[in-house]
Amino acid sequence: MKNTITSTNFNFPGQKDVYRGKVREVYSLENDLLVMVATDRLSAFDVIMPKGIPYKGQILNQIATKMMKDTEDLVPNWLIATPDPNVAVGKKCTPFKVEMVIRGYLSGHAAREYKAGKRQLCGVPMPEGMKENDKFPQPIITPATKAEKGDHDEDISREDILKRGIVSEADYQVLENYTRALFQRGTEIAAKRGLILVDTKYEFGKTAEGEIVLIDEIHTPDSSRYFYAEGYEERQQKGEAQKQLSKEFVRQWLISNGFQGLEGQQIPEMSDDYVNSVSERYIELYEKITGEPFVKSDLSDIEERITENVGKYLKSL
Repeated sequence: MKNTITSTNFNFPGQKDVYRGKVREVYSLENDLLVMVATDRLSAFDVIMPKGIPYKGQILNQIATKMMKDTEDLVPNWLIATPDPNVAVGKKCTPFKVEMVIRGYLSGHAAREYKAGKRQLCGVPMPEGMKENDKFPQPIITPATKAEKGDHDEDISREDILKRGIVSEADYQVLENYTRALFQRGTEIAAKRGLILVDTKYEFGKTAEGEIVLIDEIHTPDSSRYFYAEGYEERQQKGEAQKQLSKEFVRQWLISNGFQGLEGQQIPEMSDDYVNSVSERYIELYEKITGEPFVKSDLSDIEERITENVGKYLKSL
């Protein structure tokens, strides 16, 4: 698709190096500053799809910015400024090599594992007799190890994280407490919008001063799953699929077309009509999650726009 940003090659003032993740590209600058560019890449099953989704990067960046501001009284975060719709600038941190996944409902990966007969996920028991999309008695934390480039994230238990020394016990306790506090706040925010926050993941890092802070994204449709609250109970009672706002609709489309990121599987062809429909779904997600109308940014030359906006911001420091 034209007018999407799927890769970047910026050279910002004071730039030292760049890290390219599945969706975001992070530029390290002098003075322990990071410039994080949210691209329009679409990742599913840890595989990057061949086409970008218009406005997706802007949507993820702006939801994450809003949610960080809405939770900064609970948990400190890395964010300093958002000089461009696709860009966040923040403090450089050393990331913890775990993703803190928290689940309020038996959905997605947890439901697939449950259906396969498993009753433990990451060492956490799941009750017998549950149906897909039922609510857990209490939210469960099911961490994943952060994958190196190209590898799948892997489930891991709290015990293994501590045994392998991936995170110290003292730090892990902070991560757990922050994860539960953020999920509770996210649940409350979602409820005001007529949504249920089903599950999500948080990533944390440590600043040079040793402070643990929230990094990356928070409560976006890429990192979270939402259901519509209206009709949830009736759909569960009838055994119907839940109406949801998340990237799961992309995963389900891929599964129905024979792709789950497994070796030898081909990514199905994504027509321009399908790509545009995904863009429209992301805009719907933005408006439902934030309660605000989405304002489309200028797509005529995204790279030039970002270069100009970030350059102006850095000069102002």
